[in-house]
Amino acid sequence: MKRLFNSSLPKKLIAILVVSFVVRMFFAGWIELGNDEVYYWTYALFPDWSHFDHPPMVGWIIQIFSLNLLFDSELFLRLSSVVLMTANTLIVFLIGRKIANERTGLYAALLYTASIYAFLITGIFILPDTPQNFFWFLSLYAFILAFSAEEKSTQNRWMLFAGLFTGLGIISKYTSVFLWFGTGLYILFYDRKWLQKRSLYLAVLISMLLLIPVIWWNIQTDFISFSFQGERVNLSAGSLRPDLFFSELAGQILYNNPINFVLIVLGLIAAFRSKQQLTPKVKKLLLFTALPLIAIFLFFSLFRATLPHWTSPGYNTLLFFAAARLASLQKISSPNIPKSIKAALILLAAILLIGSLQIKFGLIPIPDKNPYHKLGNHDVTLDMFGWRGLDIPFDEAISAHVENGEMPANAAIIANNWFPLAHIDYYVARPLGMKVLGMGKAEKLHKYLWINNERNGFNLGADYWYLTNSRDYVNPKEIYSDSFRKIIPADTLNVYRSGKPAKRYFLFMLKDLQQLPEQLIVP
Repeated sequence: MKRLFNSSLPKKLIAILVVSFVVRMFFAGWIELGNDEVYYWTYALFPDWSHFDHPPMVGWIIQIFSLNLLFDSELFLRLSSVVLMTANTLIVFLIGRKIANERTGLYAALLYTASIYAFLITGIFILPDTPQNFFWFLSLYAFILAFSAEEKSTQNRWMLFAGLFTGLGIISKYTSVFLWFGTGLYILFYDRKWLQKRSLYLAVLISMLLLIPVIWWNIQTDFISFSFQGERVNLSAGSLRPDLFFSELAGQILYNNPINFVLIVLGLIAAFRSKQQLTPKVKKLLLFTALPLIAIFLFFSLFRATLPHWTSPGYNTLLFFAAARLASLQKISSPNIPKSIKAALILLAAILLIGSLQIKFGLIPIPDKNPYHKLGNHDVTLDMFGWRGLDIPFDEAISAHVENGEMPANAAIIANNWFPLAHIDYYVARPLGMKVLGMGKAEKLHKYLWINNERNGFNLGADYWYLTNSRDYVNPKEIYSDSFRKIIPADTLNVYRSGKPAKRYFLFMLKDLQQLPEQLIVP
């Protein structure tokens, strides 16, 4: 492994690694958890071989970096994102240096740092993309080393490592399978001698072996995770939706930094014109790895809603084309960073600063003409504000009703959707030692179907608390009128941001459970 670091790292790279790490550490501890993040905390709280939405890796890395939730603040839940994004930046540099030169590696690392997806979504927030990106780059580096090595033993060794890393990537997020898809196309079209190498098949086998626990879990649960993910890209009975396509494309451009996107396009044009230093072998491998992932989800977006970050590993791979072009344009003796990279970093900093200040202080007024129960409905930044410290007024509110004999002291909290269930679980129930359960349909409860069983489920005749907020207000009478004998409004908790009401929480008492609504029984 020492050969991978066969020269000292550039001072500019070390500086960006340190500054990036410190900045992301600060924001990881300053900003409250988002809907998805706090939900993945439940993966660590109740680990399993797979989960309703995703394979298990994100929960495992939360466990590792939080010492099995011994430290369970926002910072420690996100610590793996902070650390692994730093590692990714270094790996990006090493790949760029390997396929071209040190300057290409440095520029690729800087462009990666400027990516909103890389810096913010996977570098601060904790999502399945965090481990996926780490193993994606390790896999890509291992494939490049395998295909470029001269000694057969070295080729075989790195191919086995590639199989290991790709398998770990797949159990992080299923779209990592595109690594094998792209590599397979490259081998079939341009490097068929690998079809005669035993190490290729052993590498594929390693990836498959790592997936066995996930498959076994899905077999036991009627393939519920695969079915859920498949439904997200199901095109049956779908009509052509150009609006969704352009929305997806705009999201991809924004997530990966608009300046980066333009530089990638220019880099691809230069590559096809052979005006950069990448070898034909490297160009083909990178293109086969990146373009199918991007193309297939753009195609899906013509028929149904998709999420822009699904394609970002492909854009991360294409950053090397942008970096190679910039390196070829820069004078050999020039120590300066290209202005386009500086502009991309400045844009990232502006988005990060404005976004975080909006979350914390609501600096930009968002028109709100919603009724009392829908306050803040159009302000998505409120998903990451107003949860921290909510346990104190909630405890005061329920204590009054418990003391009056209206509710038992050990009543659990329920809701019908995984959000806000996970937020309530982490920010309210966890510090108060209370229990949270999900009562509703499977497609809304997700992992809370299993959490219900872990927490011994429901008891007929019991009383429960129900908490909803004005961002996603649902009156319990609309969903639970047939389940409880009485549903009684208990209290309203106001959340203020910069001295103004931002959103409200509504507390209800659900009395005497008569029957459970129709639910999926976990196999």
